[in-house]
Amino acid sequence: MFMSKLFLDIETIPVEKEKHPVLKEVYDRALSDGKKPGTFEEYVLQTSFDGAFGRIICLGWAVNDEKIQSMSGDEKKILEKFWELSRNTDLFIGFNLLDFDLRFIYQRSVIVGVKTSEISLAYYRNNPVFDVMWEWTKWKKPTAKLDTLAKALGLESSKGGSIEGKDVAQAYEEGRIREICEYCEKDVELTRKIYKRLTFSD
Repeated sequence: MFMSKLFLDIETIPVEKEKHPVLKEVYDRALSDGKKPGTFEEYVLQTSFDGAFGRIICLGWAVNDEKIQSMSGDEKKILEKFWELSRNTDLFIGFNLLDFDLRFIYQRSVIVGVKTSEISLAYYRNNPVFDVMWEWTKWKKPTAKLDTLAKALGLESSKGGSIEGKDVAQAYEEGRIREICEYCEKDVELTRKIYKRLTFSD
C-alpha cells in the first residue's frame, strides 16, 4: 500500500521588535514571580523556541523521494503551504517533530489565523508522526542530536556550514535568507537518510 511521506524541518527566529512591549510584560511578570529568565535581550532570543512569540522564517520539505524544496517570506503563506501539504500526507517525518516543529507550526497557525488540521502528537508511536530523534532513543532520554546521529551512522552532517541553528536569527538580520533555507534543506535531506537507515528502507 502506497504511503505518502512528508519529510520536513522549520527554521525559526525571535519575536519582532513591534511586539517587544508585550513580551516585556511577560518578562516582568516572570521576574515578579521569582523566576530568573536572564536579561530581556536573552529572553527575546529564547522566543525562537516559543510558538507564542517566535516566528517561522523557512519551511523545508520533501515528499517521498522527490526533490527537496523550501519556502521563506510571509509566515502566513508558509503555514498555508504546510497545511496544504499535510492534506495528502500519511506520515510526517522529521527530527524532534513532536516536541518542536509540529507544535510550533500549530501554535503559529493559531496566532496568525491559518486553519489547522488534526495531527496526533501522541508519544510512544511512529504513526502519523515518525520522529527520528525519539525513534533512535526509543523514548528514553537523553535525547540525541542530529549531528551526533549523522556521525554515528557515517552520514555527512548538515552542520558545519556557514549557518547552523544558533546562527539563524543573526543571519536573518543580515538578510541571508537563502543561506538559511539551504541549511534547512540540508536538515531535511539528512533526516530522510536517517529515516531510511532506521527503517532499513535504503
